[in-house]
Amino acid sequence: AEPPRRAILMLLWAGEWPVSELSLALGISQPGASKHLRALREAGLVEATRSGRETRYALTPEPLAAAVGWIEGVGAVWDERLGALKRLLESREAGNTRSTD
Repeated sequence: AEPPRRAILMLLWAGEWPVSELSLALGISQPGASKHLRALREAGLVEATRSGRETRYALTPEPLAAAVGWIEGVGAVWDERLGALKRLLESREAGNTRSTD
């Protein structure tokens, strides 16, 4: 929900990034970027790979795909409900128009 975390996910969508480059791209301190990356890692959204002294982060797409699937399902239900409401309101409006003619 935090803007820096969304920004990190967007950057990682294109590929792996070291924390130092992520912090520069986001305009935040390296400890600040690390804090957000730790939260994303704990949520299972990113994974870290250590290479020498550098830790590179990559997106873990599976949890995001599950979230997208859930959102699409909820969206379909709301589309159906809002469509029914629209039809109901239109039928009432049409009924009111006929009675005033």
